[in-house]
Parts: sequence; C-alpha cells; structure tokens
Amino acid sequence: MEPRILIWYRNDLRLHDHEPLHQALNQRAIVVPVYCFDPRQFGQTVFGFPKTGAFRAKFLWESVADLRRSLQLLGSNLIVRYGKPEQVIPLLVQQLDISAVYYHQEVTSEELIVETALQTVLNDLGVSYKFFWGHTLYHLDDLPFDQHHIPEMFTTFRKQVEKQSTINPALPSPKELRSLPESVEISELPTLNDFHLEPPLLDERAVLPFKGGETAGIERLTQYFWKHDRLRIYKDTRNGMLGTDYSSKFSPWLSLGCLSPRYIYKQVLQYEDQRVRNDSTYWLIFELLWRDYFRFICAKHGNKIFYPSGLQGISIPWKQDWQRFDLWREGKTGYPLVDANMRELAVTGFMSNRGRQNVASFLTKNLGVDWRMGAEWFESRLIDYDVCSNWGNWNYGAGVGNDARGFRFFNISKQAKDYDPQGDYVKHWLSELANLPANKVHEPWKLTIDEQKQYGVILGVDYPQPIVDLFKSAEANEKLYNAAIRRK
Repeated sequence: MEPRILIWYRNDLRLHDHEPLHQALNQRAIVVPVYCFDPRQFGQTVFGFPKTGAFRAKFLWESVADLRRSLQLLGSNLIVRYGKPEQVIPLLVQQLDISAVYYHQEVTSEELIVETALQTVLNDLGVSYKFFWGHTLYHLDDLPFDQHHIPEMFTTFRKQVEKQSTINPALPSPKELRSLPESVEISELPTLNDFHLEPPLLDERAVLPFKGGETAGIERLTQYFWKHDRLRIYKDTRNGMLGTDYSSKFSPWLSLGCLSPRYIYKQVLQYEDQRVRNDSTYWLIFELLWRDYFRFICAKHGNKIFYPSGLQGISIPWKQDWQRFDLWREGKTGYPLVDANMRELAVTGFMSNRGRQNVASFLTKNLGVDWRMGAEWFESRLIDYDVCSNWGNWNYGAGVGNDARGFRFFNISKQAKDYDPQGDYVKHWLSELANLPANKVHEPWKLTIDEQKQYGVILGVDYPQPIVDLFKSAEANEKLYNAAIRRK
C-alpha cells in the first residue's frame, strides 16, 4: 500500500520551496494537505485585543483559499478544518490511514505547545512525524554556530553568517499531485463572520490593495522587481511612507510563508545578472537577514522575548496607562507623524518600517507605556504580523532588546522633516491638516491664534494639542531607563 503523508500547513502557505511537501513526494507518497483554523488564534491577547484582527484574518483567508486553488490545479485539494490541530489531525490520521505527518516547525511558545501536544497524540497512535526548518533565508543547520551560541548583536551575527554560511537553493514547486482519497471531507473555508469579524473595507488611501496568497505574492515580486524595476533603488527609497513602491512590501506574504525568502533571494540573483547589482540589491538581502536574526534569537531565548524586561532583562517601571495608549492607537497624540502612521494602521492593517520605529519610540520613550501593549496592538492589526519580527522589533524599540545603543530616542519632529519634508504623508492621512504649509504641518502646536484661524485648524478642537512635551518626556523616561540599568 502506498504511504499517505499528511502535510500540516501553518505559516507556510505555498507550493514552492516547501520541504515537507518536497520530501513527501520524493517518497512517492500520496500527499494529504491540511490547514486548521485554530480557534485560539481568534481569541484575545493578554491586553484584550482581538488576537487576529480583521485585516490579518482577511489576508489569511485569501492565502488559504489561494493554496487550495493551487493544489486543485495540480489534481489535489486542501482539507480545511476549524479546530485545534492536536485534535483535528489525529482524527484525520485515523480516518485516512495516514503513515506520517510532516510540517514546518515554529520557535515560540504558543506554537510549540501545539506541536508538542500533537506529537504526544501521534506517539500514542504509533504514527511518525517529521518537522522541518523552513522560514529563514539561511538554514539553522548551516549557521557557523549552534542555536545556543547565536550572537546577541545583529552585526556580529550578519558578518559571521555572510562569511561562513551558504544559502540553499529554493526547492521547485510540484508539477502535479495525486488526488485525495475519495472518502475525505474537504470542507468549505470558514468566513470572517464565523470568527466574529466584519470584513474590512479597502481604504483608497492604502499603499496597496494587499491580497493574500502565493499567487499574489509572486505577482507583487514580479511587479516590484521586473515590471517597475524598483529593486535598483530600494536602499534609497525604503524609508519612504507614501506610495506603492517605496519598498518591496513583501512582508505580508513572507509572514504567512506565501513567499519563501530563498525564492526572493533567487530572484535577486537573477535581477543582478540581468539588470544591475548594487547596494540596493544587497540591501534587500540584508533586510531578510534581519528577519532571520529575530527568528534565530527566538529559537535561542524562548519566552524571554515576551517578558516586560525583554531579552536584556531590564526591569523598567512601564506604565499601563490606557488613556495615553488609546490616544496613541487612535492617532490623537498631537504629533502629526505619529498620528498619521497610527491612522494608516487602523484603516489598512499596514505601516511603513520608518513609521513603526517612530510610533514605537514615541509610545515607550515619550509616553513610558508598556511596550507589550504596543506589540499586542500590532499583532492584532498588522497584516504582516510575524511573531519573531514583531516582538523582536518591539524589544529593540523599547530598549530592552539586543541594542548596544541603550536609550534610543527618535526625535519625532526631526524624523518628520527628514522623511516627510513637504508633509505629503501627514496630509494624506490627516485631512484636518491638509491646508497647512510644509513648514507648519509637522509642528502645528507652534501656530499662532491668527495662523490657526487662517488655516482652519483650531488646536484642541480640529486637532489635539501634544499630549506630552517631546524632550521633557524623553528626559524623564531616560532617567527611569538609566536607573533600571544600574539596578540590573
């Protein structure tokens, strides 16, 4: 009897460069692809936010639907269930006479708990399982150090990896698959309403009409690299905040594994061969290395990345000030750059990298609010939420991660003038400030009464006064940070 291998899909919703699928086919097995919508992913975070908000859920649904269509085109299908994987998969194993379960492993606690629970049941059933490493550009086994000795500083990590490690080729997509057993119930995909979520509306101001799935991810890469030829200037434009092509915006598809980083790397090499090789083509790989680094650090440190004291163990007296936090997340802080970014996140589920650094700095270094509240809000809203990158970056932004620079404070006013000099981004999202000239729009609190009347912006009525003084608040929080460092 031919072996049947169940492929448990999780954050790897693709056919290309998929080792569990590739290895199962090498064994001439009948592949049984399964995806479980885990109800725990649609509960609440510790601070009470929807764990998977509407934007994330829509992108996920589209990605699963696209995977199903791709499998159907190859002659197979995707079995979909709503339930806990450690309960659903053993039932399918018994019903379909499955000989083994293959999947990509994860590294953080919630995911590992599910893996361990599933392994326990499979062991009891006498069914083998095999997990694979598949979310990073560099394979864990190919690093020049073991998991327990991954360097704490990114620069050290990057230099050693670039010098001593190689990137494995991306695995090809299968050409065809055999059909699933006739007895299996495929099931329809649940709707967002089943998760008690309203389908989000597309805001015409969004940088992209993001659509989930491998098909859309590959099309985005083709557009950015080959049709628009933007990779050649990536390093120069990546800190932008307005427009479709200031950055690659591959992150949503990377987060759910619709795009493999090794596939992107392969495309970069082709671009360098056919178009140009320069600092920008390298810099995209550099950013993928950051993504690798956060995942490897999570593999090394486990739950420390979720502690309030972070990876460095710095016990800062964070405030859980809901009044200030709500003003921050609603885009009502009185600092236009912060507010514009937070409003973009609220209505699109996306924000630029430059924006994320600024709003994280403001929440932690100016408001002194618990950084985990910000991390959970991002988890709920961002379509490109990746547990390792999100929590790793929030550690970094809060000053409790692997950052040798200590209390790193972003001067919001300077950042605004550097990265939005004409105020185009701010005006795009804050219509109440649309009439202000470029030299006024980033610091509206400096407007005189006559100027407020002239431009139709009455502070405290049309737009809020700043909720804190930028430099005094940073100075106060730096004292708390330094005191925590001395106590460490």
